[in-house]
Amino acid sequence: MKSLVKLLTSAALVAGLFSAAHAEDYKIGYVNLDRVMRDSAPAKAAQSRLEAEFGRREKDLNEMAQRLKAASDKLEKDAPTLSESEKVRRQRELLDQDREFQRKRRELQEDFSQRKNEELGNLLERANRVVKQIFEQERYDLILQEPVFAGPRLDITEKVIKSLNGSAK
Repeated sequence: MKSLVKLLTSAALVAGLFSAAHAEDYKIGYVNLDRVMRDSAPAKAAQSRLEAEFGRREKDLNEMAQRLKAASDKLEKDAPTLSESEKVRRQRELLDQDREFQRKRRELQEDFSQRKNEELGNLLERANRVVKQIFEQERYDLILQEPVFAGPRLDITEKVIKSLNGSAK
C-alpha cells in the first residue's frame, strides 16, 4: 500500500512537471539505493566490519553446534548399553547444552541485526547527503528513489556510488 501511494505521488508529480503549461526543460534523475547500499565502497567496508565483529562469535557457535551434534550422536549410539540413570543424565546435559546454544544463537542474531541496522542507517544517511549534494550542485529539479520505470539516461546511481567511494578514501 505504501509503495502504491509512493508511486501515485511520484506519477502525479512527474505528470505535473511535464504538463503543457510548462515549456521549460526539467532535469530529473533517479537513484537505485539498493545498488548503492550493495556496491559502494562504504557499504563493502561496513560489511567487512560486521564480518570482523561477528565472525568469531559465529565460528564459536558453529563449533558448539558440531559438539552438540557429536554428543547427541554418541548418546544415540551408546544408549543401548547405558543404565537408565546414565541415559537420563546425559539427555539432561544435552538439553542444557542445547538451551545454551539456542540462547547464544538468539543473542548473536539480535546483536548482528542491531549492528547491521546501525551500519545501514549511517550509510543511508551518507548516501542521502550525497544525493542532496548532487541535486544542488547539478541543479536537478527532481531526483527520485527507486522509480517503477525509468530510462538509464536518468540514472544517477553511478554518480552517487563514485561520490561515496571518493569520500570513503
